[in-house]
Amino acid sequence: MLHSPSRSALALLSAGLLTACGTASSSGTATAPVPVAVASPSPSCTPAALEKRAAAVLVVGIPGVTTADEPLGQSLVDMGIGGLFLSEPNVESADQVRALVAGLRERAGRPLLVSTDEESGRVAVTREIVGAGPSPRRLARQSTPEQVRDYARGVGERLTDVGIDVDLAPLLDLDDGPYSGIVGDRSFSADPETAAEYGLAFSAGLDDAGVTPTVKHFPGQGRSTTDTHAEADVVDATVEELTATDLLPFQRAIDAGAPIVMLNHLGYSALDGDLPATLSPQAYALLREMGFEGVAMTDSLGMGAVNLRWDFPEAAVRAIEAGADAALATDGNQAERMRDALVEAVGSGRLPEDRLNEAAARVTALAGGDAQELTCLNLELPSLSAPAASSAPSPSAAASPAS
Repeated sequence: MLHSPSRSALALLSAGLLTACGTASSSGTATAPVPVAVASPSPSCTPAALEKRAAAVLVVGIPGVTTADEPLGQSLVDMGIGGLFLSEPNVESADQVRALVAGLRERAGRPLLVSTDEESGRVAVTREIVGAGPSPRRLARQSTPEQVRDYARGVGERLTDVGIDVDLAPLLDLDDGPYSGIVGDRSFSADPETAAEYGLAFSAGLDDAGVTPTVKHFPGQGRSTTDTHAEADVVDATVEELTATDLLPFQRAIDAGAPIVMLNHLGYSALDGDLPATLSPQAYALLREMGFEGVAMTDSLGMGAVNLRWDFPEAAVRAIEAGADAALATDGNQAERMRDALVEAVGSGRLPEDRLNEAAARVTALAGGDAQELTCLNLELPSLSAPAASSAPSPSAAASPAS
């Protein structure tokens, strides 16, 4: 696992040094994010075409696609995208998903991330495959961390069986409000330590089964009741307040080697208040100062909090410019425009080529591909080493998480 200078870094941030790590200009254009450890390219190496490197940072959905011979899926893997996202319309049965994923991977001829959104409870894209499960809140109230790890392992085994290797879960957001809130019962707990313990247990279970977990939604979405699918909001909290509560579960996950962190679309007054975290240089600076050296992923750039202000191409450029490695968009029809905008941004000097290379190298390495061949960068990503979950039952522990 890579180093995690957690407490000292947060102390610096709390002292007001965050602005030195990356800011937005008065025009809203991002400046360089905080540097992280990435191997220098070999002077004798020639990277792949710029178009391929730009496509490699995109993780996109395939709306309505259920078979590997449909044009959208084929065009996306031919383009060289870094990964696919499967949503409900893509999932009919285990056999169908298995054939879809295998066919697209065969056409790609290279490692390809295949992700979905399986949190258990009400956000469960692959319910047809893994079955209905209890909400994270219920899991934490009725089960031990070890039982949750076992449960997540079972979910992961079913995902692995059909070829899905990334799950955009678990949530580390804090919430004990109405179950139907935008976070609500998707949260394990409003208590930071409890949310961290159960989130790590869920992550470890997925990892046990060979599925890469994604902790979300950094830097914590529980302080807002706004649905960023539809509109924007700004969280008014200091870095010190965030550090004591919302950031604690993420720090635990980073210290344990979390490979992917997803950022949310809320603005934060202590960071770049007018920008959603997904496009905020200071949000990525905060994440990196906490010791994270894995893949920083945006929430879907088609959500209203972003898309009502910036179209897909501009949002993709802003995200990578700010410090994202993977730009997620559930509508793969936008991928070509996003790729072309990234290429143009590098060509114009707006987006440093080194920043794009760093992002493409991380996503490619996560997929198991040859990052050095693509970008001339050879880097190491963190690997999950979650501590063994406690076997002590919670006060209301049930015999089984699914009960």
